Amino acid sequence: MPDEALIAQVRSFNRFYTRAIGVLESGLLHTPHTLAEARVLYELGQAETVEVAELRGRMAIDAGQLSRLLARLEAQDLVARQRSSRDSRRQVARLTAAGRDAQRELDRRSGEATGAQLAALAPAEQHRLVGALGEVRRLLDAPARPRAVGLRAPRAGELGWIVERHGARYAEEFGWDASFEALVARIVADFAAGHDPAREAAWIAAADGRPAGCVLCVAGDERTARLRLLLVEPWARGLGLGARLVDACLAFARGAGYAGMTLWTNDPLVAARRIYERAGFTLHHEGEPQDAFGQRMREQTWSRPL
Repeated sequence: MPDEALIAQVRSFNRFYTRAIGVLESGLLHTPHTLAEARVLYELGQAETVEVAELRGRMAIDAGQLSRLLARLEAQDLVARQRSSRDSRRQVARLTAAGRDAQRELDRRSGEATGAQLAALAPAEQHRLVGALGEVRRLLDAPARPRAVGLRAPRAGELGWIVERHGARYAEEFGWDASFEALVARIVADFAAGHDPAREAAWIAAADGRPAGCVLCVAGDERTARLRLLLVEPWARGLGLGARLVDACLAFARGAGYAGMTLWTNDPLVAARRIYERAGFTLHHEGEPQDAFGQRMREQTWSRPL
């Protein structure tokens, strides 16, 4: 059972969020509809007809509750029910013309309300919020944990995957602009064009066969290796892949005869920094705040002996 303090924090957030999005009001978004009714209208608005059993599964609610919701919406001439033409034992529901108007109005108001919430934030904060919400969804609606995880050399096309995933992930989580993706592309292109396999290497972390993370070990000078482009996909975090990628870099660098390893990062990357600290890296240098990749941050250099 989780710690009671953690449970209390999640419950507190739930109360905050339901208030923030206005679901406790008698009418959602200043309409006559409850949240549950609005959800029914939304789901039915995604197709011409929907089987009632499927609708119940989408909404994860009791059959009796759904029946009452549909009856209320039918009484308002927003929904109609009938027997399925494919299976008379099944019932399908659809929106009436008035129902589609109501659903479009709810969608419009929801978009405006969400836009107003985002407009109150700076662009970087908007990206951070969306990234955090995505992480919440992945954690609470996650499929079963991957059964097979491991490291391997990049396959054909996966150097391009490294570039694409860095560009997408850092834009979503930190609001970094395309100049960061361009930097990653240059690093990967240099590696692909002429690395010495005895002195430089790359790894893909795979989970159930899917690329889930990456890292590069490249030469800094004759005595020093550089760890570059560490990334673990959000859906694969918590499996220890970040630590395994760093350990692979360290082991390779020792075997290649390097005396030490360095890495360059920026201060917003807190989770990665914790991995480096656990692997024995210490902060060697931190710069002054500067504009980089469309944000304000401090660059850092970390190092450790081998």
